[in-house]
Amino acid sequence: MSGRVPIEPQRVDAPLTQAATFLVLSLTDAPDAVKTVRSTIASVDDLAKNVSIRDLGASFACTVGIGSDVWDRVTGLPRPAELHPFPEVKGAKHTAVSTPGDFLFHIRSERRDLCFEFERQLLDLLGDSVKVVDETVGFRYFDVRDLLGFVDGTANPVGPSVPESILVAEEDTAAAGGSYIVIQKYVHDLKAWRGLSTEQQEAILGRTKLDNIELDDVPEGKQAAHKQLATIEDENGVEHDILRDNMPFGSPGSGEFGTYFIGYSRRLWVIEQMLQRMFIGVPPGLHDRLLDFSTPLTGTTFFAPSASLLAGLDSD
Repeated sequence: MSGRVPIEPQRVDAPLTQAATFLVLSLTDAPDAVKTVRSTIASVDDLAKNVSIRDLGASFACTVGIGSDVWDRVTGLPRPAELHPFPEVKGAKHTAVSTPGDFLFHIRSERRDLCFEFERQLLDLLGDSVKVVDETVGFRYFDVRDLLGFVDGTANPVGPSVPESILVAEEDTAAAGGSYIVIQKYVHDLKAWRGLSTEQQEAILGRTKLDNIELDDVPEGKQAAHKQLATIEDENGVEHDILRDNMPFGSPGSGEFGTYFIGYSRRLWVIEQMLQRMFIGVPPGLHDRLLDFSTPLTGTTFFAPSASLLAGLDSD
């Protein structure tokens, strides 16, 4: 990538950065709300350029996701084959909640001020056509660790495997080049977590804490670690990856500590099966023990159309 141009629009695989803002909005019933939103998201690349030009080395990027409930009204495009609202997953002890959200703006940069400025200009343009459902500011923590102290994102695909894992292709030509997005905002009980020994924490995550070495999977029918439960294979034994760009968030003063999960995938069923395995368990009842310390406050699904489809929304 040339240092003289910003990151390409709608790059779901934009580089990991030091700062991020996860902005979830809902459509209002204001006059011309649909028209305003359509025009704004169609020209979001221009807004991104206006902000990113101030520091091309800051890796500024914004990815726009559109929810199932407003897809038809806002885009007028064929629906992506798997797009539907986030389904609640209720296990014996923990629940993956389903929460509202029509639009997601995943804003990333090495500089917090650029994320702030983009969000400010964006909301000015959208005006009363939207209301804010959730705004979470994330930060990179040490050597890409979460607030539980473990390295996060090790299982992400790399190199040529990235587009294969995250971009819809020939299986749904109308949505080709786009990606499904699932978000969940988790808060951690750090006091309880810190009450565990390092070995207990490692058994729950499935990796060593200091050097991030993967532990062996347990036999079928035994309590599996988070790493094992989050590994998804199809009926032919082929493993399917997703791209995570999770970020820690929180405030020691308010006692809030969390991880914002965001997963991009070519196939929505991969993330949904992952959540089934985590919350219900394999076998049922043996849920992901990480959930005893991490509680999801939100759960929403979006689809990020390709840059060309997004830019064409205001062509009429």
